[in-house]
Amino acid sequence: MQAIILAAGMGRRLKKLTESIPKCMVSVNKIPLIERMLKQLDQYDLEKIILVTGHQGEKLRSFADSLSLHTPITYIENPDYQTTNNIYSLYLARKHLLTDDTLLLESDLIFEQEVLTQIIEHPYPNLALTAPFESWMDGTVVLLDEEDNIKKFLTRKDFRFEDIHSYYKTVNIYKFSRSFSTTHYVPFLEAYSKALGNNEYYEQVLKVISLLDDHDLKATRLENGFWYEIDDEQDLDIAESIFTDSQSRLSKLSSRYGGFWRYPGLLDFCYLVNPYFPNDRFMGEIKASFETLATSYPSGLDVNNLLAAKSLGLPRDQVLTGNGAAELIKPLMRSFKREVGVLRPSFAEYENCAANIVPFPIPSRDLRYTAQDIIDFYKDKELEAMVLVNPDNPSGNYIKRAEVLTLAQYFKEKNTLLILDESFLDFSSMEEEPSLMDPDILDAYKNLVIIKSISKSYGVPGLRLGILTCGDSSVINMVRTELPIWNINSLGEYFLQIFEKYQNDYKMALEQFKETRSEMFQLLGPIRQLTLYPSEANYILCEVKDGCTATQIAELLLNRYNILVKDLSHKPGMEGREFIRIAVRTKEDNERLADALKHILR
Repeated sequence: MQAIILAAGMGRRLKKLTESIPKCMVSVNKIPLIERMLKQLDQYDLEKIILVTGHQGEKLRSFADSLSLHTPITYIENPDYQTTNNIYSLYLARKHLLTDDTLLLESDLIFEQEVLTQIIEHPYPNLALTAPFESWMDGTVVLLDEEDNIKKFLTRKDFRFEDIHSYYKTVNIYKFSRSFSTTHYVPFLEAYSKALGNNEYYEQVLKVISLLDDHDLKATRLENGFWYEIDDEQDLDIAESIFTDSQSRLSKLSSRYGGFWRYPGLLDFCYLVNPYFPNDRFMGEIKASFETLATSYPSGLDVNNLLAAKSLGLPRDQVLTGNGAAELIKPLMRSFKREVGVLRPSFAEYENCAANIVPFPIPSRDLRYTAQDIIDFYKDKELEAMVLVNPDNPSGNYIKRAEVLTLAQYFKEKNTLLILDESFLDFSSMEEEPSLMDPDILDAYKNLVIIKSISKSYGVPGLRLGILTCGDSSVINMVRTELPIWNINSLGEYFLQIFEKYQNDYKMALEQFKETRSEMFQLLGPIRQLTLYPSEANYILCEVKDGCTATQIAELLLNRYNILVKDLSHKPGMEGREFIRIAVRTKEDNERLADALKHILR
């Protein structure tokens, strides 16, 4: 077997990165793409590698020769690389296709070794390597039958986004037998180039061949290993967080703070949402209005405040909507000139935004605390504000409504604002009506500021919605001056407009969630290396013991099972102990996580 690598393109979408080097010499974590690919191919005892060059071809040739590979390299130059496409590069190498079985690759790919092994060791002689299509992907898409026959190469006219669950993307790695190249591919390649020119892609020939009754080309569905096609700087950035050493992968992925739909198969137990809401009916209503919403300006801030207030049963002058709770937290916390009380450990955004803090290090080993504990710690301290996240993150600690009102009264008498974050409150099963987001309470406690992340409780983090309520107009006005007129997009506004009529569905989703959380405790409880902490939120805090570290477990879950959990090794207030935080997802996902943990910790 031999390999042909198509590497003539200019890589214009990578801009300055490819001005003076060929695209395939762009580095991912300091290793050029072509170096990685050639060394991977060098492990299979190939007869030769044919490298078709073009843009900065001399540099590519010189670099490849410097790698001291066992496999000989033959070079073919495409002198017309600026005016042709990769069909012409393969046309120039067509005689080699007639001499041996061939592995065909594009040079802008990066993949793990097992990706190549799967297609090389597959017994079928003529294969297109494919992977499930993701909405962000671009390039050749095929339909497969149950026996992996390629039913159709889809054209733009055929493509329907509502059907993408049944589509497969070609990985741009193919295996052709010498016989297939002789009887099918090369004759059609020559005819196609002659009839339609050379400014096309070589897959066009495969589309034509697939129409034949005896085309003899199948697909193999990628089972293991990561791959990525690098066309632009964003692709390069994502590839650097995937194709790195096992220790760096966790930190690089965690530092992205989301966007994980670009990571096929990643199961996210780190970021916190409601796994059972919105339901299909709710999403269907949003989808039905998507075109209008995407092409229309949203209303201004005052209108969205009114929408939120109406749904919450509050006066409009007591409510602010934000582009996520973070947009509301930042101006509020930065307004304080004097000291602010915060708990440790707790949600760090408040602490990070404040100029001066007085942290209360929670003394109990199980990270439980009461309202009286807070009062006792701060009784001799002068605070401008006190922050309480209830239930707390990451401990899941819950303070009952009556105790929170005691805190509100205590800090009212001390002329101190109590900032109460209720983002996870809806997941609690402790009380029927736990929220203090009530007009009478807000009027009685002007020092009470309540913040709620709609994203977490209602399962729509992509819409970026948060709410702030307060009975003190000066607080509302101060935060409002820091917000733009259009801080909420049209999708977020529409959510506020319709979510009130789905309250019964939401309550049913919460009940389903609470059942699932209870079952998750039962799944994880028997794992002796984990101590689980009671939680009234949509996550479970787990202390790691018996010599394991939280980072080791998080890295193993990510690198072996493509599962992301929150490593709390460096969180303030948790020093010297090992914790991971695990989101509660669907029953199926939770079982997959539990199985992975049992294998790691057996």
